[in-house]
Amino acid sequence: MAKRGGFPAGGMPGNMSNLMKQAQRMQRQMEEGQKELETKEFSAAAGGGAVEVAVNGKKEILRIKLSEEAVDPEDIEMLQDLIVAAANEALKKAEEASAEMMGRMTGGLGGLTF
Repeated sequence: MAKRGGFPAGGMPGNMSNLMKQAQRMQRQMEEGQKELETKEFSAAAGGGAVEVAVNGKKEILRIKLSEEAVDPEDIEMLQDLIVAAANEALKKAEEASAEMMGRMTGGLGGLTF
């Protein structure tokens, strides 16, 4: 009678078992890195510092700081544009930090994608 399955009676072959352990370790490291990243703060300014926006690693806006000079009732559009520019730059910094962390974690995997 033919043997079923590709693994010996003892379970997975050694290489497969090691691969699974490495994958589990990498997953734990990625979860820890993600938690750490979520607590970090990223900020950016626009208009020569007239507007400053801070976000966290979860890409949530934490605060917006406006200088008095930025608040001109005659030019609300400029203030809106400065807030958007600062927020987008802060979010870009958070995304770059996330990508850098992922690169460090998966650097040994070469071209693998999930």
